[in-house]
Amino acid sequence: MVIKRRSLTIVLMLCMCSFTFAQSPKELLDKGLELYRDGKWQDAVLMLRRVQTSTDDGALKNDALYWISSAELFAGAYEAALQDVENYLKNVPSTDTKYYEAVYNKGRILYYLNQYDGAIPVFKTYADAVQDPSRKSSAYYWIGECLFALGRLDEARNTFLIITEKYPQSPKYEAANYRIALVDQKKIENELLNLLKWSHEESLRTVEEYQRRERAYEQAILAYQKRIADMLKDTHLADLEKENKELKQRLAEAEAALAAASVTVSKVESAQAAEENKAQDTIAAEPAKAADAPKADSATLTQEQVEKLLALKASALELQKVLLNRLSESAGQGEKK
Repeated sequence: MVIKRRSLTIVLMLCMCSFTFAQSPKELLDKGLELYRDGKWQDAVLMLRRVQTSTDDGALKNDALYWISSAELFAGAYEAALQDVENYLKNVPSTDTKYYEAVYNKGRILYYLNQYDGAIPVFKTYADAVQDPSRKSSAYYWIGECLFALGRLDEARNTFLIITEKYPQSPKYEAANYRIALVDQKKIENELLNLLKWSHEESLRTVEEYQRRERAYEQAILAYQKRIADMLKDTHLADLEKENKELKQRLAEAEAALAAASVTVSKVESAQAAEENKAQDTIAAEPAKAADAPKADSATLTQEQVEKLLALKASALELQKVLLNRLSESAGQGEKK
């Protein structure tokens, strides 16, 4: 049963193919146009290709080529559509009824291929060639779209204004109005973006300037701290030198006093020795007179005077010790500096 159904299907397909091959190129063209009107773009392209291969009629071939490029345009096969429409424009004169429609289609194909700079002169050619307001306004609309896509907002707005001012009955009137509002909004957005970018760049410059100044302040503070430290060292050394000078002076005075005291002690001790010798001689010669003779106290040192001399000597030695320590400290500070 299955084999019979398959056989029947094959027979029907062969019949259809034989019927198709039996059709004339004109019938194939009509069938392709029918598929085109039904929105079956790929099927229409296949059928219209059959027309080109089944006839030697140049006009019929060019007609099929026009509809092939249109079907490819609607199907989104823009590269193939561009090639076919350019071939069509090469094969037909500008007086052909579909010539400028093909020019219009070429402009749209270039637009969809993002070739806006190439599409603009094509649409201008079409707008200059046609007289119908509807068709002319459509060309201006697509020129505006190309300019808008290129970011040439002022030119795009002026082009859309041509439609709203000169062609109020155009089917592109509402779309042009919408595009004008969109351009105005886009310009505001661009201005805000530029302002935001400027503000951001300005804030970055402010931050960088702040950081630069902060580094400069830190370096200045470090330099000031070093200078203050050096000044403190110098001041401390100056104080030490002043104190050392005072200590040297006091030590010199103490040494001078000690030397004078030593001389006095020596004189007193010599006088005492002389007195003692004299007294002994006197006692040996005149014992009675020696007992009654008064002792010479003027040349004798008291205990208090001896203690003072010892204290003066100790003070001189202490000053000498302090001075030596200060001199050692000053020498160490000088080496560190």
